[in-house]
Amino acid sequence: MSKADNKPREEVRQDLSLARPSDTTDDRFSHERGLRKFDVKVFVRLFSWTRPYRLKRNLLILAVILRSIQIPALAWAIGAVINGAIAAGNMAGVLWGAAGFGLLALITQVTMHFRQRYALELGEWVAYDLRNAIFEHLMKMPLSWYQRTRLGSIISRITSDLEALRMGAQNVIFVSLVQFGQMIGSGILMAYYNFVLFLIIAGMAPIIFLINRYFSRRIGESSRLLQASFSRVTATVAESVKGIQVTQGFAREERNADLFRELIKDHSGYNMGLARNVALYLPILELNSQFFIAMIVIVGGYGVLNPEWNMAVGDLVTFFFLSNLFFSPIPSLGRQFTTALSAVAGAERIFRLLDTKPEFSDPEDAIELPPIKGRVSFQNLGFSYDGKTPVLDNIDFEVEPGQTMALVGHTGSGKSTLINLISKFYPAGSGKIEIDGYDISRIRSDSLRSQIGLVAQHNFLFSGTIIDNIRLGKPDASVEEVHQAVRALDFEDLIDSLPKGYQTIVGERGTGISLGQRQLICFARAMLADPRILILDEATASVDTVTEARLQKALAALTQNRTSFIVAHRLSTIRNADKVIVLDQGKIIESGSHNELLKANGQYASLYRQLVEEA
Repeated sequence: MSKADNKPREEVRQDLSLARPSDTTDDRFSHERGLRKFDVKVFVRLFSWTRPYRLKRNLLILAVILRSIQIPALAWAIGAVINGAIAAGNMAGVLWGAAGFGLLALITQVTMHFRQRYALELGEWVAYDLRNAIFEHLMKMPLSWYQRTRLGSIISRITSDLEALRMGAQNVIFVSLVQFGQMIGSGILMAYYNFVLFLIIAGMAPIIFLINRYFSRRIGESSRLLQASFSRVTATVAESVKGIQVTQGFAREERNADLFRELIKDHSGYNMGLARNVALYLPILELNSQFFIAMIVIVGGYGVLNPEWNMAVGDLVTFFFLSNLFFSPIPSLGRQFTTALSAVAGAERIFRLLDTKPEFSDPEDAIELPPIKGRVSFQNLGFSYDGKTPVLDNIDFEVEPGQTMALVGHTGSGKSTLINLISKFYPAGSGKIEIDGYDISRIRSDSLRSQIGLVAQHNFLFSGTIIDNIRLGKPDASVEEVHQAVRALDFEDLIDSLPKGYQTIVGERGTGISLGQRQLICFARAMLADPRILILDEATASVDTVTEARLQKALAALTQNRTSFIVAHRLSTIRNADKVIVLDQGKIIESGSHNELLKANGQYASLYRQLVEEA
């Protein structure tokens, strides 16, 4: 395949969910790695995942060795019968030889059974462990990584890449070892029967080496580019489905379909390029084998006809059997080699994901946060997403336990960033945040978040029942506890009005229920969790005015005796706050109670008047 065939098409433009192949760091890495040759270290690392199953693996290796010996032994047994009992006209010897051959063949098939069974089991176990390792690793990655990494790229790691790796673990390693062993055993016996003919066979070794060296680069590059392309296709499909409302809302179905067609055209091109290389590689190997067999016929026939060679016909027949065993694995090894390259390409991408360290993590000496009262202190806090542009600058204030703090400001002022830092979704760039005197950078994240309740504007509901989604805040909660949390928010009648009540199935991303009902479920989730610190990020923005009126009393109960941070534009929520912080371009420009800030007639008063007019 030409270099032009391997180059991603630049015509595929970014349009909604359809992105250029080079848009993400992950795709650029895949393309750059695609130019590398077969990496033995990656294969060795893959093999290391069999260590937990070393007993089964070692039995498998034993079965591989036995089968490698048994297959040439079958050809040797036939030659022994021909040169012995048949040449001597001993029918009894022929029968005994046939019986021995049958017994050896039976043992060989038993060995094959265990070789295949153990290989399949071992490959599945390795895939199982890797899937778990990938998922556990994904759960540790910070939000910033997910914001840079495309969903389809993540999905392809645990699907297509892992499937290619599983095939490599199940088939390539051990099948190839059997076939290599078969070739070595056949070669030793051929050298024993006729060393001159064996030298003819050995003469093909450098030719095969050069063929493999040439095609390994081409097939390896094609395999990696193909898998990188599949990752882009998966990402595009995932994002297009996720954004289908936008696509249909702007009548972009045909346009996006055209762009996806171009992306698939690229992917098909990579597939065809790989197919062309494989289709050329395997026939060349087989033709090379047939050429050497023809040479054996000429030289071997001359040896039988020439008395000086003293070569028996039985030896020539046996040599042909052995040469067939020697040459027959070569095309299969060629196919295994292409599978191995795909497995290595998938393993490279998987191991790269596993080797990606979180941008930040808890220090090794991080402590468990004890039950807290909820005093939160911000001390000269600064933060920047890119390390250049400040998002928060010199944030310095304190919230007492049980207080409700409202955060207001124009879009981009840093409100959501501030609450993300409280939850430790990002590390503080400078300064620190203390909770009850504990620096949160020295606290285990899970113990911190277990005492924080978060309700966002666009909360996520998992597929399942309503009661299961509410229990996310407290998985071991009883049915009565769930009911009490909902009754405290005074919307149990809304759930009872659903077809199956609490057992109503919520579709993917909350489909099947209204936006307001979704938000109420998230409120119940937070109520059930009973956190000491409550964060409401535009939590009532999706609730209609009538429903919000019902929620105000419940919210008062929810925030009572809890330290609460509320990002809101609703007047009722802001008025009831103990303190209001006004942010602008990442800085605190005003703070005080609602009435104090109105009297100051500053920016808060201006924002408040705008809200009154909008209401």
